[in-house]
Amino acid sequence: MKKKTNVKADTRKFSSVVVDGPDRAPNRSMLRAVGFKDRDFTRSVIGIASTWSMVTPCNMHINLLADQAGRGVNSSGGKSVIFNTITVSDGISMGTPGMRYSLVSREVIADSIETVSGAEGFDGLVAVGGCDKNMPGCLIAISRLNRPAVFVYGGTIMPGNYKGRDVDVVSVFEAVGSHASKEISDRELKNIESCAIPGAGSCGGMYTANTMASAIEALGMSLPNSSAQAAISKDKSTDCYNAGRAVVNLIKQGIKPSDIMTKKAFENAITVVTTLGGSTNAVLHLLAMADAMGIKLTIDDFTRIGKKVPVLADLKPSGKYMMADFCKLGGLTPLLKMLLGKGLIHGDCLTVTGKTVKENLRGVKPYPKPQDIVRSFKNPIKENSHIVILRGNLASEGGVAKITGKEGLSFSGKAIVFDSEESCLKAILNGRVKKGHVIVIRYEGPRGGPGMREMLSPTSAITGRGLGNDVALITDGRFSGGTHGFVVGHITPEAIDGGVIAVVKNGDEITIDAKGAKIDLKVSAAEIKRRLSAWKKPRPKATSGVLAKYAKLVSSASNGAVTDRNL
Repeated sequence: MKKKTNVKADTRKFSSVVVDGPDRAPNRSMLRAVGFKDRDFTRSVIGIASTWSMVTPCNMHINLLADQAGRGVNSSGGKSVIFNTITVSDGISMGTPGMRYSLVSREVIADSIETVSGAEGFDGLVAVGGCDKNMPGCLIAISRLNRPAVFVYGGTIMPGNYKGRDVDVVSVFEAVGSHASKEISDRELKNIESCAIPGAGSCGGMYTANTMASAIEALGMSLPNSSAQAAISKDKSTDCYNAGRAVVNLIKQGIKPSDIMTKKAFENAITVVTTLGGSTNAVLHLLAMADAMGIKLTIDDFTRIGKKVPVLADLKPSGKYMMADFCKLGGLTPLLKMLLGKGLIHGDCLTVTGKTVKENLRGVKPYPKPQDIVRSFKNPIKENSHIVILRGNLASEGGVAKITGKEGLSFSGKAIVFDSEESCLKAILNGRVKKGHVIVIRYEGPRGGPGMREMLSPTSAITGRGLGNDVALITDGRFSGGTHGFVVGHITPEAIDGGVIAVVKNGDEITIDAKGAKIDLKVSAAEIKRRLSAWKKPRPKATSGVLAKYAKLVSSASNGAVTDRNL
């Protein structure tokens, strides 16, 4: 992608319709009440989409960051207008019926940002997101609007400390399993609970928030190293200010998201998610973001790219280090330069700096030595991707596995079947789940849940009970970025649609082969056909409100679980 040069852009393409001319006097009158001066009616108007909320520590500081972005806009000759959208907390709702609203919130966020920006005639946009669904929600809206825009990540939390070791929210989930198996006391559980989350910022490993922040930076939609800054830091405050300045520059140059978010840019994002050992949620979100931009991206692109890209970063949940360690090391830009040097990313992709990826990386120094947070290409954690797209009679449209290699590359075992996350968690904690089981959790897909809950509580309980290497778990739901172990999610077709997962019985043998990319129920085709013919679709769990609306509109997880695909 070549940079745009000598382009005379319409810097007030949308705001002029709202404020110019005698007939727009009422509009201007209302804007004066919220702080507009005469000069502001001649400037580009930039919406600052803030996801501030006291619902979660991930977003509790974002009002301050939005203010900084607004100052950056105003200092560059634009006029900022700050507005809010919602957020929900995955960590707080995890393991409860409320988690059904998590993925739904991605669509609500996208819809609300599009609605406000479209209604108010913003010429550009800065979106500041913190928790998991904020980020893809912001990018989906940016894609739909296709107006100059910059995304700012709210930043990672600093780790807590328990008995001299770093802890975070996943440590607490795993402590629940340890408590159930009597390995830790009530007091120890409370002590871990009380120190794991010391302040503002997103969950501190390479979980979904940090994964998506890194992917969006690799996509070119954030400023360099926006993904790798602590939430409460001078660097993050400066990043926000510079984002405000950058969006004004994009408007002047006439650079739109469609100039940046190309197929090659999405390939860069997939590459970075892979080499960081990132969350499987990136599959859902990148597919949805690409769909909103009209880019043809499929789950098979993750397989194609993953075959040649190694996992290099030793980050939690399956690795040793926290995101704060990665930030101190130098963040994402040295890794991008490593990938560029190996020809694994496209250096000619345009970014929100107005420069290409390659130009942004000039002058970036390599990681200091010695360090073992990011390994060399000669000593990878895994030679190819940890994200494996599986197919077979259990997932004819695909399933998404997270296989770091530490779990092995194959698993066979007897199914133990649950029709909800809650019933599964209860069975794990009371000892019904045994070594050699393949846990099946169904009716948790986008339509069946509805909402496609994350299975962090069951997977953490498995780890906490010491079964992490001895059982597998498959689901038509999805996983938190904090999940690790032998897990396969996004099974499609999902159970509510009559997928084969709906007719698995206790004791059936299931085999998972990551090397062959297969997942199969070891039951004859004739028996599967017989079971499916006898299967009856359960009544919907939601019959009104946003969950019912979502269930009717949402597409398959293999298409990104989007809600405007077939309108």
